[in-house]
Amino acid sequence: MKLKNRLFSGKSLFLKYMNVSVLIVFFSFLVLGIILTMTISTYWSNEKRTMLETRSVNIAEYVRPNIRSRQYVPEKENELVWLNNSYTEYMKNFLIMYSSDVGVDILITDINGNTVLMIQSEKGILDENAVISSDIINGTIIRSEYYGKGTLGGLYSNERYFSANPIYSSTTGGVIGTVIVTMDTSNVDNVTNMVFQIFILAAIATLSMSILAIGLFSYNMVKPLKQMAKAAKQFGKGDFNIRVSSSSNDEIGELAAAFNNMAESLSSSEITRKSFVANISHELKTPMTTIAGFIDGILDGTIPPEKQDYYLHIVSDEIKRLSRLVRSMLDLSRIDSGELKLNYQQFDLLDTLVTIIITFEREIENKNIEIRGLDTITPKQVYGDKDLIHQVVYNLIENAVKFTNDGGYIEFNIIESLEQFDFIIKNSGIGIKQSEIDLVFGRFYKTDKSRSKDKKGLGLGLYLVRSIIRLHGGDIKARSIYGEYCEFDFYIPKKQQTKKGLPGTSK
Repeated sequence: MKLKNRLFSGKSLFLKYMNVSVLIVFFSFLVLGIILTMTISTYWSNEKRTMLETRSVNIAEYVRPNIRSRQYVPEKENELVWLNNSYTEYMKNFLIMYSSDVGVDILITDINGNTVLMIQSEKGILDENAVISSDIINGTIIRSEYYGKGTLGGLYSNERYFSANPIYSSTTGGVIGTVIVTMDTSNVDNVTNMVFQIFILAAIATLSMSILAIGLFSYNMVKPLKQMAKAAKQFGKGDFNIRVSSSSNDEIGELAAAFNNMAESLSSSEITRKSFVANISHELKTPMTTIAGFIDGILDGTIPPEKQDYYLHIVSDEIKRLSRLVRSMLDLSRIDSGELKLNYQQFDLLDTLVTIIITFEREIENKNIEIRGLDTITPKQVYGDKDLIHQVVYNLIENAVKFTNDGGYIEFNIIESLEQFDFIIKNSGIGIKQSEIDLVFGRFYKTDKSRSKDKKGLGLGLYLVRSIIRLHGGDIKARSIYGEYCEFDFYIPKKQQTKKGLPGTSK
């Protein structure tokens, strides 16, 4: 637990990742080293066992024709006797050379454990007086094939691997002695240690390179995150110009791209916010200045009584303008917060259209605008929020009247299909540039930034229109040929579709 706290208590993600990665690599090498060492040791021991067993069998077969057991002599019963002294010397010399070359000790004993011949590989000397202890003799070593590890009952001061193989009588076939071939265990230990040392050196070199590679990888991985943290701090100070650089295509690269997109959005929102503050200040200041000026003129007598009605109508229009502005702002706030609920009811969309056109009768007459299509539209009973749909149609007609050229036309059409109602309004005039078609439904966006035509607009009308239509489960799109016409087309699903539970609706 303390180690875990030390590893993960740091503030740097780079150090945390480095610590975990290095520990994983270290313990992986440690486990690999243990497994490798055990495997090499086992393999080498098995190889030596096979070698010793093979040597003991071969030597037993080699010496068997040249020895016999003395029988019927009590004091020398079962003692091995060499049959041919001249051959015995040759055999001894061969075994001495063989022992030295292979690196093993060779012991030939009778069945009582008395050593007939003992050849030590390191010294190349003979010892015919050694006796193996009785506990070994009484076991299975002397009379059967055996492999083990030990000191042969104290014959050796250190442990050795040994393999024993019986010598059978050429005449009776009984066991008359045994050949024991031994090897120092240090040979195997030395090989194992050498392999382990080589592994340690390789592991250290590999671990060092791994740490370097992990460090570089971790740094490159964490670098964009540090940039994001720095940029986020700058965002908090109102600076949205910092961007995160990342060329990778992985999750970090996607995060960096998303962060940059967020920065672009925040920067755009900040510009929009500043523009909105400027616009709203202007939109509030202009009518309030007009209202205050005309009312002060009436109160102090600057405006004569016969003209007061005229200026009071202007004041009334400006107050209505302020009311629409405030209502738009409230609707915008309710839509953004999800608090706007739809009050569904059946109503005639044609009746709503006609009522709104009458509202703009004076402006239509002043610009000599031709109204087309009303005579072909039949009543359409739609299912939706009547007040909000009224606001949608009002905003679209207001824009059409505002931007239609003098002597131009506004054309209406309502199409009913099996699934929806389509409302289409088209007006002649300058239209909308193709590059601005996708922008006109944005919040606070105004196509005429010089305000030459859109002096009273705040850039919220079409945003509210689209938001309200989408709350009804429909959508709106715009089409235009610049310099000729502009057309808006929105649809509302019929009753059976609007009851599916749209966001922000009530039933």
